[in-house]
Amino acid sequence: MFTLFPEWFEWFSSQRHVANVLASGSSLSCVSFREHSPLSGAQVDDMPFGGGAGMVLRVDVVESALRARYGVDPVQLPAQRRVIALSPAGRTLDDALVDELAAEPALTLLAGRYEGFDERVVEHFCSDVLSIGRYVLAGGELAAMVVADVLMRKLPGALGHADSALEESYSEVLEGMPEYPHFTRPAEYRGWGVPDVLLSGDHGKVREWRLEQSRARGGQVEPGAD
Repeated sequence: MFTLFPEWFEWFSSQRHVANVLASGSSLSCVSFREHSPLSGAQVDDMPFGGGAGMVLRVDVVESALRARYGVDPVQLPAQRRVIALSPAGRTLDDALVDELAAEPALTLLAGRYEGFDERVVEHFCSDVLSIGRYVLAGGELAAMVVADVLMRKLPGALGHADSALEESYSEVLEGMPEYPHFTRPAEYRGWGVPDVLLSGDHGKVREWRLEQSRARGGQVEPGAD
């Protein structure tokens, strides 16, 4: 993880599922762009050519940080690992892409700030550009946490139940649909009951009902009456 604010990820690393993954042998390292800046005063950004508001993270600063971490010319990195720039202009994250990235042995995330990266960072140092949605954040740190979170949930040992990450919203098990509704005790509350099928003990009917509800939430069928 390359960022201007590595301290932000201390809280993230303390979350139970993340801590579980790290205890199982995975690692999450944060590198500060500012600490590796070759410029005086640890400068990291500059005004955009052509004018306009905002500042842009410099290509020489990003190169210096990547070289310090990996010991190679950053141009060579995409051949060795996936280097991902976080940007609202990138490919939108979805469950299929999460599965794809979770299968990688190692990933590098670049969290931008201000107006983002000098485009030469993306063109020459990165293999992917990734967006968590069609909106703009103040910086890439929150987006990086989202990506790390959804990836780590897929790794062994992250969650209390091995099937928790298999049957959830947008997974293959649910045909890419949102997850079905959940109910717990009390079975009756203020006159609001739980669907009878969930109290039936018939696991086959429960599975059918859940898939039907997922399809309905995905707009493919009308929900049942149960």
